[in-house]
Order: sequence, then structure tokens, then C-alpha cells
Amino acid sequence: MTPNGTKLPGGNTTYYSLLGLHPSASVIDIRRVYRELSKQYHPDTTELPASIATEKFQKINEAYATLSHPERRLSYDVKIGYSRFGVIQTPTDLNQSVHKPYDYSKSMYLDASDRPLSSGEIFVLFVLSLTIVGCLLLAIAIAFLRGKAIV
Repeated sequence: MTPNGTKLPGGNTTYYSLLGLHPSASVIDIRRVYRELSKQYHPDTTELPASIATEKFQKINEAYATLSHPERRLSYDVKIGYSRFGVIQTPTDLNQSVHKPYDYSKSMYLDASDRPLSSGEIFVLFVLSLTIVGCLLLAIAIAFLRGKAIV
């Protein structure tokens, strides 16, 4: 494989080239590209033949499952011959302490399931809360009509 992550020695493409990313891509970039490609190649939403779309979608899912998990990604990088040690840069002034707050949102160890709620999920939570409030009001109304004290 070349260092940019295009091909394995057997001629197979890497997970990085399948997603169109460089091996040094962040988890956020991997997640963004995966979502775009999964929408594009999902068998229910694409105009491609079902067999081709299913095969491509399964490959994309396999690549994302490996690259979004830190331990699996590290072992995969070792397997394809990519080393992250060349990416680390030394500070310009070693005598001066660097005191920057760490931004965890750009960490590669971010959980792949951490994401904001979609508009559909927010709507479902809203309907669920309305249902609970409605049930409570109905129970209070029935108790009031029967003449029993609310405890």
C-alpha cells in the first residue's frame, strides 16, 4: 500500500480509499463521509440495481465499523502498514510550556454513537411526553369524577 491509503499489496482497496479518506482522517470526518455514502448507496433509496447497492452498502458498513472503533482502527492501520507516529509534530519551543485546553470534540476516541438527536427523534420524544401528560390528566379527571381524593 502507498502511504496515502489507496491500495493493499494484493490489489484490494483499503477502507480509507473505499470511503474516500486519508488514513489520518478524524473520527468526525469518517462519520460524516459514512453517513453521506450510506444515504447514497442504501438499497432502499438508490437507483442502482439491488445487488450492486447491497454489496456497496455492506462494504461501507464494514469499513465504518472498523474505522470508527479505536482499537480495531489501530490494528487495521498496522495491517495495512500505516503508522500514526509520523503525524505527531514536535513543539517549536521545548522550553516553554504549552497550556491549551483539550478539545474533546475533535478526539479520535469519540464514541461513534455520540450524536445530536435528529428532528424525527425529537418529534417522537415530544409525542411521548404529550402522551404521558395526557394519561396523567386523564387519571386525575377520572379520579375527580368518581369522587376519590388524589393522594
